[in-house]
Amino acid sequence: MSVLIINGPNLNLLGQREVSIYGEKSLEEIQYLTEQCLENAGICCEFFQSNAEHEIIDRIQSTIDDETEVMIINPAAFTHTSVAIRDAVAAVEVPFIEVHLSNPHTREPFRKHSYFSDLAIGVIAGFGVQSYLMACERAIDFLKQNELDND
Repeated sequence: MSVLIINGPNLNLLGQREVSIYGEKSLEEIQYLTEQCLENAGICCEFFQSNAEHEIIDRIQSTIDDETEVMIINPAAFTHTSVAIRDAVAAVEVPFIEVHLSNPHTREPFRKHSYFSDLAIGVIAGFGVQSYLMACERAIDFLKQNELDND
């Protein structure tokens, strides 16, 4: 079983940027915590971050040929702007969970719309680092249920 965690633009600056909104943990710390959560459940994990839309699209498209069974995606600013990433997610048909550190619905009006939420198996937002860990737990549950359904 394999989970791909995709992180969009500016998340590489976590712990430094807008700490009052995104918290003090760095992306590397979030990576460590999520990898531990998934590995403790016997699930392989790849963590990917890019500030470039085309790199995110390329990585999503590569799931067609790899072992990715579930994705956890924090599209960051692309949540509200990228039809291209949405189309990539729809094309590969890999189930995914949309995750956000902050709650977009309590922020600026333009952040209230997501191009991904209607395709996601679930959305977790507003819990800081716990959003990622909750997404990992839901991914574990999803994979275990699929395994049971396929037995």
